[in-house]
Amino acid sequence: MKGPFPGQVRSAVGLDSNNGIYPLEYGIVEFENTESSKWFLDNLGDDLDLGRNSNFTFISDRKKGLHTAVEQLFPNAEHRYCIRHIHDNMTKRWRQTKYRDHLWRCASATTIPEFEHLMKEFRRAVSDVLISNMCEVFNGNIEKGRDKPAIGCLEYIREYLVKRICNVMKEMKKVKGPLTPTTTDILGARKTVASQYIARWNGADKYQVTGALQDQHVVDVRNKTCTCRKWELIGIPCRHAITTLNEMSKDPEVELDILKWVHKVYFLETWKKAYSFKVEPIKGRSMWPKSECPTKLIPPLHRTQVGSPKKKRRQSKGERLSKKKKASQGDGVNATQEGGSQKPTNDGVQKLSRKHISVTYSKCKNKGHNSRTCKGQGGN
Repeated sequence: MKGPFPGQVRSAVGLDSNNGIYPLEYGIVEFENTESSKWFLDNLGDDLDLGRNSNFTFISDRKKGLHTAVEQLFPNAEHRYCIRHIHDNMTKRWRQTKYRDHLWRCASATTIPEFEHLMKEFRRAVSDVLISNMCEVFNGNIEKGRDKPAIGCLEYIREYLVKRICNVMKEMKKVKGPLTPTTTDILGARKTVASQYIARWNGADKYQVTGALQDQHVVDVRNKTCTCRKWELIGIPCRHAITTLNEMSKDPEVELDILKWVHKVYFLETWKKAYSFKVEPIKGRSMWPKSECPTKLIPPLHRTQVGSPKKKRRQSKGERLSKKKKASQGDGVNATQEGGSQKPTNDGVQKLSRKHISVTYSKCKNKGHNSRTCKGQGGN
């Protein structure tokens, strides 16, 4: 919470069929510890009918107590760590410049214990997501509600979800075709690149696909797999699989439809089913029924935060550097005014520098001095 009201906003966000965020649950807890994580995940399991044998995949940024809570409540679930947070932790650990260029290459190293979760087989989730940006996007959309009291914050999030569901339903009405818009774009781009490959049949269920730059892979049609693993990871045929399907379509005895090889999660009907659940509207606060519970819940104690209230999300060092790089590129022109140059700030906004600027005193209208250094010169 960003205001003087104590608490932490916790959320669980998933991906929909169009590769967009799908908020599943949200709540306010006092602290980030094991007990609050277990309470939050227990409610999530009740809402989604998740048992101890659930094979869902969780991605987290290693919040306090969350790893222990997932192990206790869902021991068979796959728990991955966000690679962006792992990268930042390694940057703090190895601050030398000569190591920073090799941090991302360490993601495939088996000697570092933190990357054991990245080496798992991605067979459960039909997604290749390695970061927790889904929650970051959701937190950015509810930023204005986090400086409100608890009930006001929850109402702000509820109204945001109502608005989001309606906006997604409007986009669904514009779709023409059996697949979602993002899936159609991905499949179309891969079809274009597939024309550069050649497939050779081995007489069974496998094909050898070769590209112009000796990019050679093996496609197994029966198991719907490719050695590049993209088809297996996300459920959309890769460029090698599309080349194989084009080769199979030359056989007149084979009736081939590429849509049959796409996972059902990317179809428009599946996308509509996900948003068939609506957030119900509620009455105003003046019409809320009074609770008959003998225990009176008092608001949390007011606690003034140190410093000015924080409104923006704290950005990582990588995000700040990327924004500086984009701002510095711009249109390739550095604007100057009276010897001063415009330089990008951390948030990417062009700010006029005060360095080497000629100051004009408002009373005498002369440049080069101010009220303290004015000698009584008259104006022009």
